[in-house]
Amino acid sequence: MRILAAASPGEVRVAAVGAQGLVDYAIWRPGAPDGVGDLHRGRITARMPALAGAFVALADADGFLPDSEGGTVPEGGVLGVRVTRAAQGGKGPRLSARLEPAEQALVGSGPPALLRRGPGAVERLAALHADVEEVLVDDAALAALLRPVLGTRLKLVRAAFDEAVETEVAALAEPGAALPGGAAMSVYPTPALTAIDVDLGAGAAGRRGKGASHDAANRAALPELARQIRLRNLGGPIVVDLAGLSPRRRAALAPVLAAALADDPLRPRLLGFTALGLAEILRPRVHPPLHELLAGPHAAGLAALRRAAAEMAAAPAYALALRAAPALVTALRADPEALAALAGRTGRTMVMHEDPALAPRGWVLEETRHG
Repeated sequence: MRILAAASPGEVRVAAVGAQGLVDYAIWRPGAPDGVGDLHRGRITARMPALAGAFVALADADGFLPDSEGGTVPEGGVLGVRVTRAAQGGKGPRLSARLEPAEQALVGSGPPALLRRGPGAVERLAALHADVEEVLVDDAALAALLRPVLGTRLKLVRAAFDEAVETEVAALAEPGAALPGGAAMSVYPTPALTAIDVDLGAGAAGRRGKGASHDAANRAALPELARQIRLRNLGGPIVVDLAGLSPRRRAALAPVLAAALADDPLRPRLLGFTALGLAEILRPRVHPPLHELLAGPHAAGLAALRRAAAEMAAAPAYALALRAAPALVTALRADPEALAALAGRTGRTMVMHEDPALAPRGWVLEETRHG
């Protein structure tokens, strides 16, 4: 197993790769981390008996602390908490007050404050996979940051992702994926749940009877479907509409689907099948799903900076200006890391121009001669 960390201004794309290809994928944005693992000194602002917990004021947000996670401090009390689940859907992060003694010693007294950041995606994936042989990083500053944790396993390379990994990672940004035997899946996120539709396509053909062909095609598709759920980090309620089978025959595939989900470290649970034959899966949501990370003006801005860094490296005699939608420019200026990282890489400051005529995520790199 190898961990690959491809750094670009404001963002690190991290892939865990095994003998059969991509196993896990994550995005780490140092200027806008999701907060999971962060240690805070917080203050109880309101106890909520109906919710079996309390709201906690943090340095820059409010979180929720369940009573089951040590939330017994009265209103106004100060305590140490760790973020266990990122904020989602307008709700603040989920917290735990169950700290190690060394963490508790950092809390002290005073107003709410961030005491220590949690691990980034490189450290997290390296810790998740006990068989990691090497961690390849293509940025010297990132390598220096990670070396005390990763030791001799860390290697600085020119490019962490090869063409095959880049292609597979790019495919994760698409709303669908190919499945074995000519089948395909389409992912439809909603605020309440994520729906996955399976279309057998060519997988429905076969010399056997129609029912047997559909059954075999669905069975063959389920391992890759489970892998895509993990790679895309889909979380919360997930419903899967398998193709071409009656509800009864779909339910008979429960052992196959449960086995396909079993290797996932988040331990998703197959809850069963509805009367319509929809498989119900509950996968814990800890970090934001990939489709959320790739949405919005900030993600588009970081993609623009990644392109700009590559083009400036290929043509040092030229500088680039970024013409982009106002929301995209605002998002990049709010990121405390991204623009500074680009300047550090290229020795040039990115000039940005707002263009209201562009779509909210629209951007154009414009070439200007340097010097």
